[in-house]
Amino acid sequence: MKPISKTLLAFLGGVAFGTAGIKLLSSKDAKKLYTQCTAATLRAKDSVVKTATTIQENAEDILAEAKQINAEREAEEEDTIPEEAEEDSSEEDDNSED
Repeated sequence: MKPISKTLLAFLGGVAFGTAGIKLLSSKDAKKLYTQCTAATLRAKDSVVKTATTIQENAEDILAEAKQINAEREAEEEDTIPEEAEEDSSEEDDNSED
């Protein structure tokens, strides 16, 4: 009888380990673990989506308020500019009479 080679022993060990691993991974306990992990992942996803939605809504509110502030500031500047322009043109007219 010839001695069994190391390669053949390694192959047979791998097959045995693989078969045991498949049985272990497909057991009822393993399926319960996979189900619990999947449920936890889905809860985490929902939390992240909720947080992202809140951040997006806050950013939209901030943008709208910033646009409103700029519009109000622009309106105030437009109200101020014509008065200054009228004063400047009145002064020029007064100086041209000299």
